[in-house]
Amino acid sequence: MRQLLREGWMHNRARLVVGSFLTKDLGIDWRWGERWFMRLLIDGDEANNNGNWQWIASVGVDPQPAFRRIYNPALHMERFDADGSYVRRYVPELREVPDRYLREPWEMPREVQDEAGCAIGSDYPWPMVEHRSDP
Repeated sequence: MRQLLREGWMHNRARLVVGSFLTKDLGIDWRWGERWFMRLLIDGDEANNNGNWQWIASVGVDPQPAFRRIYNPALHMERFDADGSYVRRYVPELREVPDRYLREPWEMPREVQDEAGCAIGSDYPWPMVEHRSDP
């Protein structure tokens, strides 16, 4: 979301992770996300944006059961940002977090948090929802 705010753009994979989190994890109507993205996207295309939000929310022309298309952000980071360069670029408070904890920084022991300068709960928030790390 920081990339979207700063640059007016984000990769489609990141857009889908955001859409899944908003609609499936938080239960927020997809139209809120669709409106927000259209407001900020420099490459905003109404049909494409609307279609992507409907797809990830499991509504529209290709509906799926609500339990499908739930994207685990940690798994997507592992698959598509394995070295953490994307996350470290847009989430500066995680820049010094060791690779081992970057996907789920709240798993860091207190001494690692201190070394990384990233205290969970003050420098970086606790998770809002629980995702399983394994498939």
